[in-house]
Amino acid sequence: MRFQYLKENQERYNIRKACKNLKVSRTGYYAHINKKRTKLEIEDELLSARIEHIFYEHKGCYGAKRISESLKREDLHASRRRVGKLMKKKGLYAKRTRYYYKNYLKKAKNEERPNLLNQIFKAKKKNEIWLGDISYIQTKHVYLYLVAFIDVYTRRVVGWSTATTLKEDLVMQGFLQAYGREKPKEGLIVHTDQGSQFTGKSFRSMLQKYGSVTSNSRRGNPYDNAMMESFYRKLKTELLQEKAFETTEEAQQEIFKYIELYYNKKRMHSALGYLSPAEYDKAQNVSQN
Repeated sequence: MRFQYLKENQERYNIRKACKNLKVSRTGYYAHINKKRTKLEIEDELLSARIEHIFYEHKGCYGAKRISESLKREDLHASRRRVGKLMKKKGLYAKRTRYYYKNYLKKAKNEERPNLLNQIFKAKKKNEIWLGDISYIQTKHVYLYLVAFIDVYTRRVVGWSTATTLKEDLVMQGFLQAYGREKPKEGLIVHTDQGSQFTGKSFRSMLQKYGSVTSNSRRGNPYDNAMMESFYRKLKTELLQEKAFETTEEAQQEIFKYIELYYNKKRMHSALGYLSPAEYDKAQNVSQN
């Protein structure tokens, strides 16, 4: 556990001093990081990523049995017991189980997460409300996770980011890109679901630092973030349907083209009077001047 922590944070620490403080052997640490992974370890890593996606796709309602059945439909065969062990390692507990409530009460401590929108996706000006959510894109060997933030007023994707792991840094990078582009004023509402990436301490602290206000959907209610659900449906239909990516680099290039060159600049939206987000934004700027 300590060796793995040092490995994941080796760029942040002086290894000699860190090993001394943690009372572990430097020889043991270097033996750990140079150890070749077994075929089973590699399989477990890839399987864990897919398990995590299925878990969040079904809003935390699927336990080991249902996830195992879902994997079989994708020709990925893993026993219920194996799936359960991998879920436990990631801290994934299905709703309505005693493990879920025990873990939830321990972590949440009855923290209140206000829903400031209540399914009303309207704004009076741009950079007043942003919506955020995560989806995935399948490549030949791994899943590429995509976070996007959309401005409610212009429907523009103001920021996005991709990664091969579902960590908090993914959503932080997406928000920072959006903030750097738009420079919103204090009071910006950032509405997301209650995924751990969005409710984590680092992301919430960053929003507070930039004067933004947190809003969250209710657990298991996709309608509370319906505009983001609609965006990802469009992306998967128009970009991903019947298209297979060999590498993550290829997928990232196509995502860039879709979001930056097509969706934001060319794709018409009925809610915007059949203008693209860029055209609508330009028209509003003209009318206000």
